Amino acid sequence: MKELRGSSFGRPWPRHGLKLLFWFANDYIVFNDDNQMVADPDPKEGDFGFHHFQNRRECENNVCKRLLPYDGYPFYEVGNLHLQTSKSLPKYVRKYNTGNIDTSNMDRLIISMRPDMTVDKVYVTQHEDLRSFDPVNTYCISRGLLMIICGHSMSNFLEQAGYSTHEQNVIMYQGIAPRESGDTRIDMEGGSRAPPRAAPGFWESHCTIL
Repeated sequence: MKELRGSSFGRPWPRHGLKLLFWFANDYIVFNDDNQMVADPDPKEGDFGFHHFQNRRECENNVCKRLLPYDGYPFYEVGNLHLQTSKSLPKYVRKYNTGNIDTSNMDRLIISMRPDMTVDKVYVTQHEDLRSFDPVNTYCISRGLLMIICGHSMSNFLEQAGYSTHEQNVIMYQGIAPRESGDTRIDMEGGSRAPPRAAPGFWESHCTIL
């Protein structure tokens, strides 16, 4: 929880990422006897706003960089509250969505799926502008953390994760300017140019995203 809190993912209000993560851990996946994460239902069916994720971060001259390491499994994204199918998400996830271009809809959860319906990887990320996700604020979530989340009530989880329900000013991100030469984003093709935002252990040890 300390590492999750240190990442600043899903905070502050009115961001919904932590609530989305709580829903995913408690109501979407089931741990089988081997502690593998089983998706229910299949994200290919499109429930809760799940849809296929192309794993593209940014494109230039028809060459696209990947946001996530590719391991041969398809990716599915959830969390866009502007989609009609997202209305099947719990009300507590959707409650403070303004319907505008602001931080109330910037968080996403991305999973990779094995053919046997088990979830291979779970990632959390956020938009850095209207088109791209921010690789510096993209993390691979371990099964251990998801199991810990299952042991908390939502209010306790949000408190432990540092989320405040106090209403603050909603920050518009539509006009975020490109980073200059001091860019701290991770270049997935050439390695990290920035220190990790959270302590080691928040992501899986074999994950290349820091």
